[in-house]
Amino acid sequence: MIVSFTPSFLRMLKHLPKELQVEALEKIESFKDEKKHKSLKVHKLSGLLKGRYSFSVNYKTRIVFTFITKNPKEALLLAVGEHDVYKT
Repeated sequence: MIVSFTPSFLRMLKHLPKELQVEALEKIESFKDEKKHKSLKVHKLSGLLKGRYSFSVNYKTRIVFTFITKNPKEALLLAVGEHDVYKT
């Protein structure tokens, strides 16, 4: 999987505590391996975020992303944070 980042995602990541940044980067590396998606709890979002997806960094923290092409081999990471990230 090819993963890209929006500038806003990188800003959000930078504002997380260092330990959480490391954990998020580890999960992103796991996300690149499609066999590990189940452990990340990748799921479709609905409502205002319809067409986007999310996966877990830990119990509280999520990463919101979208697939760049119809073929889910390229993902664009949009936001990272606690459940309020779903409001962005």
